[in-house]
Amino acid sequence: QVHVVESGGGLVQAGGSLRLSCVASGLIFTIIPMDWYRQAPGKQRELVARISRGGTTIYADSVKDRFTISRDNAKNSVYLQMDSLKPEDTAVYYCNAQWVGSNYWGQGTQVTVSS
Repeated sequence: QVHVVESGGGLVQAGGSLRLSCVASGLIFTIIPMDWYRQAPGKQRELVARISRGGTTIYADSVKDRFTISRDNAKNSVYLQMDSLKPEDTAVYYCNAQWVGSNYWGQGTQVTVSS
């Protein structure tokens, strides 16, 4: 059974930093890409960052040069380092794993950035 669990959200002032963590189990972590998404109130869920199994990364334009996605295959974990946070980054952040044709989501972690 696949499980995805995020942690690390919280309340931070604009300009501050947070680091989100995600652990995935029940799959072969080393062979799949991993994604971070976010969903703000009243908005659609959007892709924030993706890291391939080989470490190639892509970012949404809105977070480029501020967020960094990384992975530790030995720990079945993916991270999102968020720097220079803005109020518009406020959202629930979700980790996503695609495994055997299905999408697996965590429960989400709330990030709130105050101005």
